[in-house]
Amino acid sequence: MAVSIKDIARRAGVSASTVSRALKNHPGIGAATTERIQTLAREMGYVPSGVARALVSSQSSTIGVAVNDFLNPFYVDLISNIENAVTEEKYHVFVSSFHRSRERELSLTNVFFESRLAGLIVVGSLLNRDYLAWPNRTAMPIVLVSCPTYPYSVSVNHRLGVSKAMEHLVELGHRRIAFVTQGHRTTTEQQRLAGYRAVLSRHNVPADDSLIVDGDGDITGGIRAVPQLLALPNRPTAIFCYNDMTAIGVINGLQQQGYHVPRDFSVVGFDDLKLASAYAPALTTVRQPTERVGQEAIQVLRNLIQGQTSTATRIFEPELIVRHSTAPAAH
Repeated sequence: MAVSIKDIARRAGVSASTVSRALKNHPGIGAATTERIQTLAREMGYVPSGVARALVSSQSSTIGVAVNDFLNPFYVDLISNIENAVTEEKYHVFVSSFHRSRERELSLTNVFFESRLAGLIVVGSLLNRDYLAWPNRTAMPIVLVSCPTYPYSVSVNHRLGVSKAMEHLVELGHRRIAFVTQGHRTTTEQQRLAGYRAVLSRHNVPADDSLIVDGDGDITGGIRAVPQLLALPNRPTAIFCYNDMTAIGVINGLQQQGYHVPRDFSVVGFDDLKLASAYAPALTTVRQPTERVGQEAIQVLRNLIQGQTSTATRIFEPELIVRHSTAPAAH
């Protein structure tokens, strides 16, 4: 039986109206009470009735897409490609974001399950292999994008992509190479860090953890990382960034401090957003084949829906795109 607002109210020891307002983040409810009620609702598996009703009418032909962050242009591009592939398969698609929160990701997954979707694609998961222990996994097939350690996933070879970018910088004479990360240590980030460290080791460049600075996967995080790198007694000459948005932020931050890219610092991104080629300087980056990833994610999910449960991990090779944000190291 579905959990109701009255059930949550009884458990929390408050009125049903208080629960209703807390679930809507009403300003009249204190922050501590709101957090307690929302946490309790997640633990009890509460599903807002409006969401369930909106989806259940097309339950047999609706696929859910849970995305890490709507503000990331890479995810938006990937969702667009998934939607195009879904149309060809004659499924409907319902997209929602978990806003870079593990708790919201799990809550959203439960909402999709209660709404009887045919299957779910998670883009940029923070739970990753935790889905193997999710009790309803066999009832609602789940495919992850960018988590190659999960048995039903579609991804690019993140380690190889970073290796290509790092080798390019090494060939240009750079040895002090910083890495501005996303800061969440997801499977994807761990693989990119592994690629970064492997190239340094291959060229006998000593590891220096002070060159690894956490950003937040966006422009603001890139800007924020710049003062930390400039404060180092032995500054980097090149900066590899977790994604293009971070790279644009880093370039912006360097320019604010009076530096020129690539004369003073080389900068490399990852994703190859449409913005990457239009930015000044045009960004050297690693291209992910989002169209192929989107198509393959739907293919893997369709096979699972049809009962083909054999492990299906698809890994694509990324491509280095050299533009104008990298140059030989200044000596």
